[in-house]
Amino acid sequence: MINNSEILETIKMIQDENLDVRTITMGISLLDCMDTDIDKSCEKVYNKIYKYAKDLVKTGEEISKKYGIPIVNKRVSVTPIAMLVGVSGGDPVKYAKTLDRVAHDIGINFIGGYSALVQKGFAPGDRELIESIPRALAETNLVCSSVNIGSTRAGINLDAVKIMGQKVREAAELTKDNNCMGASKLVVFCNAVEDNPFMAGAFHGVGEADAVINVGVSGPGVVRAALAKAPKTASIAEIADIIKKTAFKVTRMGQLVGVEASRMLGKPFGIVDLSLAPTPAVGDSVAHILEEIGLEQCGAAGTTACLAMLNDAVKKGGVMASSRVGGLSGAFIPVSEDAGMIDAAESGALTIEKLEAMTAVCSVGLDMIIIPGDTTPEVISGIIADEAAIGMINSKTTAVRVIPAIGVPDDGRLDFGGLLGYGPVMKVSKVKPDVFINRGGQIPAPINSLKN
Repeated sequence: MINNSEILETIKMIQDENLDVRTITMGISLLDCMDTDIDKSCEKVYNKIYKYAKDLVKTGEEISKKYGIPIVNKRVSVTPIAMLVGVSGGDPVKYAKTLDRVAHDIGINFIGGYSALVQKGFAPGDRELIESIPRALAETNLVCSSVNIGSTRAGINLDAVKIMGQKVREAAELTKDNNCMGASKLVVFCNAVEDNPFMAGAFHGVGEADAVINVGVSGPGVVRAALAKAPKTASIAEIADIIKKTAFKVTRMGQLVGVEASRMLGKPFGIVDLSLAPTPAVGDSVAHILEEIGLEQCGAAGTTACLAMLNDAVKKGGVMASSRVGGLSGAFIPVSEDAGMIDAAESGALTIEKLEAMTAVCSVGLDMIIIPGDTTPEVISGIIADEAAIGMINSKTTAVRVIPAIGVPDDGRLDFGGLLGYGPVMKVSKVKPDVFINRGGQIPAPINSLKN
């Protein structure tokens, strides 16, 4: 039974502590849209997405009104488009423009799946799609792209790593007059998951149902507020228990929204991703949670330990609230999207090297980090390779979403607006990894990849 105090507590979380459902994402399979004629394939893609998701925005608004729960984004993810390109051939950007057109027509915020999975090599359509990514992101508004270049079982495709360093830079260059926005919609993964509802990395995995509803919840402000009530003498075990209890409440809200959206849209409920996804808004920061635990500022010695505890406690609390926890689930540390991370980066307390260490224990990886505009493709590839290695060895999802600030001074910043926020240009080592990157080939999978 839900009592009055629990209702009032939830209302306070929503009104004062930035609690929200960050996204309802409908995943849609496009396998039955394949055709040897690219124009016919694009027509099938448009028609299927429109048919399945035309009521997604309206449904989200009705649920939000019914329960008083803010639902910030409504999104769609689709089968990796490289698979369709492998059948149809032709210019992959036609698919990107089709996705963008249907996304605009149904009123969603983003559409993900302009993607390729190349962790063990390139299949037909993969290279063509990857080569087209910068142009696709420059010529569309709502399309997001991702490429999986490694996994624990396959190792790391160093040829793909090299190419993606080039494509990240090209995406920034083609959109330099728009705050290098193209690079902010491109994610390079290791161990990408098939049911991620968060952009820019969402795609609909081939192991998923024909269509499914996934929900991403967010509540950094709620967790911080709960910790603020604890005495400074509370043990770290007590702090972990507070986080677990708070994550339980947040996840229950996500479960409610997911089940209701599934019923209203007539599509199966997939997962709740219980990630703590921050925003630039004051009071909605993962960095501020770490500071509430006891750090003077995010980036201090002890930051990685605090983040590891936070990530684990969030998952432990969430899995007790729902049997359908999935996606990425944990704590995100995107610099430009987190007010506390921005402050720490601007003050120099937080460096890209410390962020890399933190990614070994958090949900994703080096996310929304603005790097100098003269950073070479080989250095970007080196950053991708390092992050992929962390994911491969630790059997976890890691990702890189860095934005070269083309034409911006090294002491400047980029401002993307909205949830993407803003951030300072962070220093990156300019020591060259060129010979390593140019070797190509496959970094072998670690021995634990043979576990069955």
